[in-house]
Amino acid sequence: MFSRLRSDIQTILDRDPAARSIWEVLTCYPGLHAVVLHRPAHWCWNHGLKWLGRFISHVTRGLTGIEIHPGAKIGNRVFFDHAMGVVVGETAEIGDGCTIYQGVTLGGTSLYKGAKRHPTLGRDVVVSAGAKVLGGFEVGDGAKIGSNAVVIKPVPAGATAVGIPARILPSKAGESADVAGQDRKFTAYGITNEDDPVSQALKGLIDSASGQDHQIALLWKAIQVLSENRGGEVPCDCLPEDAARQECFEAERLNQLVGK
Repeated sequence: MFSRLRSDIQTILDRDPAARSIWEVLTCYPGLHAVVLHRPAHWCWNHGLKWLGRFISHVTRGLTGIEIHPGAKIGNRVFFDHAMGVVVGETAEIGDGCTIYQGVTLGGTSLYKGAKRHPTLGRDVVVSAGAKVLGGFEVGDGAKIGSNAVVIKPVPAGATAVGIPARILPSKAGESADVAGQDRKFTAYGITNEDDPVSQALKGLIDSASGQDHQIALLWKAIQVLSENRGGEVPCDCLPEDAARQECFEAERLNQLVGK
């Protein structure tokens, strides 16, 4: 029990730069209190003491602002950061090393008792503030869920889910390698500018338009050279006065606007 508590405290010290000491984490972090109190509640639930498990969960909710059903399964080194308003449903499973921020709901979309109604998070999953993960599907190891995303379908290992409803961006490595290795870096709130699919689409359009602008400028230059070399034999209407011989598409400025 004490070794697991030490592991939980060290996890918070590793992931939260605001944590300054073991005593501070032990006394001032409701995420730690919620995890520690969930363990006896979960034990009671699994040993037929359903009411007592629910009562411990209810008291924990009042003390921490984090509601974890006693039937939920929580792995090791799970960090509820800030975590006010977090709701974890009865059949939810949270894997080792996951980080869950404030306002997250791991909810269900089915009313059938005994069914798997809530999501299963793999190892090292990051669920950002305000996200809703709804349904009895799996979120793969190392996946990231963006703030306020509404996830209603499985997320592959290492992928990123953002938006309403969530769009899935595959892992950059094509697998869960985003979180593999000993030197991996933890990403607070899980999301970077590179994980916004709308931004990436706009950047692609900007790059394409910039390339077309470059090609058009080259064509006008070629027509001008051809006209001069042939002594003006090329018809004038082929070379209008407003023909752009220089590129004028401001790709760099537009990329800055969309967050490149």
